[in-house]
Amino acid sequence: MKNNNKPHKLTRFLFSLSLILIIFTVGYKIGEYKSQKLLFIPQSNNQKNIDFSLFWDAWQKIEDKFVDKKKVDQQKMFYGAIKGMVASVDDPYTFFLTPDENKQAKSDLEGKLEGIGAQLGLKEGRIVVISPIKDFPADKAGVRASDFINKVDEASTSNWTLSQAVSKIRGPKGTKVKLTIERGGKESDIVIIRDQIIIDSVVLTFEKNIAVITVSQFGENTNSEWDKAVLQIAKKWEDKEIKGLVLDLRGNPGGYLESSVYLASDFFPSGKLIVKQESTTYKNQNYISDKEGRLQKIPLTVLIDKGSASASEILSGSLRDYKRGVLVGEKSFGKGSVQEALDLSKGAGLHVTIAKWILPNGDWINGKGIIPDIIIENKIKEGDTITPETDLQLQKAIEQIK
Repeated sequence: MKNNNKPHKLTRFLFSLSLILIIFTVGYKIGEYKSQKLLFIPQSNNQKNIDFSLFWDAWQKIEDKFVDKKKVDQQKMFYGAIKGMVASVDDPYTFFLTPDENKQAKSDLEGKLEGIGAQLGLKEGRIVVISPIKDFPADKAGVRASDFINKVDEASTSNWTLSQAVSKIRGPKGTKVKLTIERGGKESDIVIIRDQIIIDSVVLTFEKNIAVITVSQFGENTNSEWDKAVLQIAKKWEDKEIKGLVLDLRGNPGGYLESSVYLASDFFPSGKLIVKQESTTYKNQNYISDKEGRLQKIPLTVLIDKGSASASEILSGSLRDYKRGVLVGEKSFGKGSVQEALDLSKGAGLHVTIAKWILPNGDWINGKGIIPDIIIENKIKEGDTITPETDLQLQKAIEQIK
């Protein structure tokens, strides 16, 4: 990948419900009321001489008047004020992270988290399940992609942000959470016991003489895990032990843009444009494959669904544009923006939308998604768990190779 201005580890991050479940809690004390006033003096070069007296008037009134003094927490008020400021730009993918949240966000991309094992997103302003992670608590309890979460432990999620939902659903291993989900217009309650979620982002299996490589996210370890899998695939292909490859990106909510380019490059010769980044605040950038792909000749089908978002759409979209593989499944999520993950003082963080990304053919799929070449939906009976034998999408992908 040609990238003369390669950003640091937590930049150019494609956040999708996304994404990944993050612990949203508050944990650090801040100073007394008077000392905190200094932190709210505008420091921007574009200072507009905002009068902060209204802010402090409201702050003081809460401290003086609110009936339940135990709930008046200066720490929460401080972080809440910052979160509200960031939320004012009206972009669900631009948000502030407390020190605890920022630490957990990075751990999640390393494949370490505790919770129910599901990626969440926003759809029409409602909390929605992008994808439950296979064989973890949410999946075992019967949660499905596209389920709306109307309540968490009897508390309505109406007007909740993604971070609010995650903060209530995440929790220590062994504890319970009750979700009221809506599916097909009908509500039902599901009680889930939280667990530790440790997963590889790349898993290689074989269905007879077809390799199936599943990429669940584009995180810290994805490239190294991918390399190990590719070595096995390339060797079996050379020895004529397999006839083709299925790349499974279903339920993949995204992650690092650079990682999606790294994976895509293995299917192309050097010099191919994988994705373009356009921005009003940063220099526009083309991401180009800078190696000879190790999987250029192997027959390929790609599985996508409504849970495939961001970086997974870059990978599948580039393969589509160059007609490198046949796309099978359902229309993808449709997220075409890029976030930069910034580390702030005292361990806090800020994810801010800085650009949009464009596929090689000029397509911006934001809000539209990618429509597969072969549309097929898996229909699962209530209470059943999908298997390779009942996975109609996988079977169709294998059929296309044969």
